[in-house]
Amino acid sequence: MNGNFYQNPTFPSNSTMTPTIPQSPPGNISSMSQLTMEQSFIENILRLNKGKRVNAYVSYPDSSEWQNKIYTGIIEEAGKDHLILSDPSNGNWYLIRMIYLDYVEFFEKINYSHNYSEKNF
Repeated sequence: MNGNFYQNPTFPSNSTMTPTIPQSPPGNISSMSQLTMEQSFIENILRLNKGKRVNAYVSYPDSSEWQNKIYTGIIEEAGKDHLILSDPSNGNWYLIRMIYLDYVEFFEKINYSHNYSEKNF
């Protein structure tokens, strides 16, 4: 029915397959935790600035009511996919997905660490 468009795949027999040994990533990186510490991901920068007051600018492209929103608060936690802010002025806590985060405005110097050296901007 499908003519010659689809053909069953052929696989090598077990006798011709050789086991593959997983290799370590290039460079001298011994663990994944070291890898994430060496790269300046946004969540690492936010973690270095826990306790600081910020404005988080967020866009919700699929929402007609909340297309753009600004959350003001203290950085409590940050992960690969989220940011948690607390607002002491009203007692609210916000869990913001990183996918919607546009940028963060700080009101004081930013702590920044790249390759284990402390820098302030």
